[in-house]
Amino acid sequence: MTHVMTKRSELVVAVAQDRMRTRTGSETLPVALLALAIGAFGIGTTEFVMMGLLPEVSAAFNVSIPTAGYLISGYALGVVVGAPLLTAASVRWPRRDVLLALMAVFTAGNVLAAIASSYGTLLAARVLTGLPHGAFFGVASVVAADLVPHHRRATAISIVFAGLTIANVLGVPADTLLSQHLGWHATFVVLGGIGVISVAAIALLVPRQAQTKDSMLSREIATFGRAQVWLALAVGTFGFGGVFAAYSYIAPMMTNVAGYSPSGVDFLLALFGLGMTAGNLIGGRLADRALMPSLYGSLGGLGLVLALFVLTAHDKATAAVTIFLIGATGMACVPIIQTRIMDKARGAPTLAAAANHSAFNIANAAGAFLGGRAIHAGLGWTSPDWVGAILAAVGLGIAVVSGALDRRA
Repeated sequence: MTHVMTKRSELVVAVAQDRMRTRTGSETLPVALLALAIGAFGIGTTEFVMMGLLPEVSAAFNVSIPTAGYLISGYALGVVVGAPLLTAASVRWPRRDVLLALMAVFTAGNVLAAIASSYGTLLAARVLTGLPHGAFFGVASVVAADLVPHHRRATAISIVFAGLTIANVLGVPADTLLSQHLGWHATFVVLGGIGVISVAAIALLVPRQAQTKDSMLSREIATFGRAQVWLALAVGTFGFGGVFAAYSYIAPMMTNVAGYSPSGVDFLLALFGLGMTAGNLIGGRLADRALMPSLYGSLGGLGLVLALFVLTAHDKATAAVTIFLIGATGMACVPIIQTRIMDKARGAPTLAAAANHSAFNIANAAGAFLGGRAIHAGLGWTSPDWVGAILAAVGLGIAVVSGALDRRA
């Protein structure tokens, strides 16, 4: 009797999981991906919303805008540090439990930010909120890939990252508008609420998967002894560094070169976000068909578009089209590189997948720094575009080397 009841329970669970699927193209994808995308949306909004809150925070705590800018750096520091440490600490846990714990930390960080009464407390909250960022995307990518057939992995990963790109289109502008009417505290209250929704969605929709018995930190660390893992991380660092070399200076470039008004820059930023969303989804589908050719094409396209931006930046219409294409070609690389890293770290991919997001944040900082140095050297407002094109070309060169090693092996 007990055996019959057990079989019946397994059948009920199987039927429920089969029904909880959402149709994409000619095949279906698990609705559990939606839960992961909600978490990605909350994290993406939290990461970028501070850029629009700097004036309010600066006035509230009587600090300069550059000092308030450390709240952005503090979050990035949390990402770089938290990605490897939290992933390493939780490598033996079931991955759904890891996701729940990470989103709980994310929620706590935003609640702390919402009640912060001093600049130091808000800075600490930003660091705390950034800690789960990289680990979440690393674990979520592995979970997403495990939920689908092997030939749909990159598409599943792109669905998760869609939450991040949609955050730039909807989440950040909405929260910035909210802060202007209700104050910056309200923004973090909403973000904390998104965290609660994410925890509930993951608990309800993501199936509990027991961690494999041979999961151990030593195996995760051992994957970094593989040259191809480092090459894949380098591709992402240089490729996405090219994006941020140009994107970091979009506002002054468009107002001083293209002739946009400051308010018109908001439209361009939204256009960039739309490009990222489209590129992410297209990149995932292309990677499932031909991963390395898709990587070559997206990096080559990114380098070409950044080089053309030196010319197209002088006209409003062509500048707008180019900004969309930079977002599309740049973000198309992300699910491709994430899948590549997981392939090359097969057997123990979680830590390497999380490290990829530390690499992206290093790319963010390095790209912005190099683009700024070009402007500071007197090379003009469009010089960051040349810097970005060169970085993308370096990323493409590393990808070609990596592909050649595959063929030799």
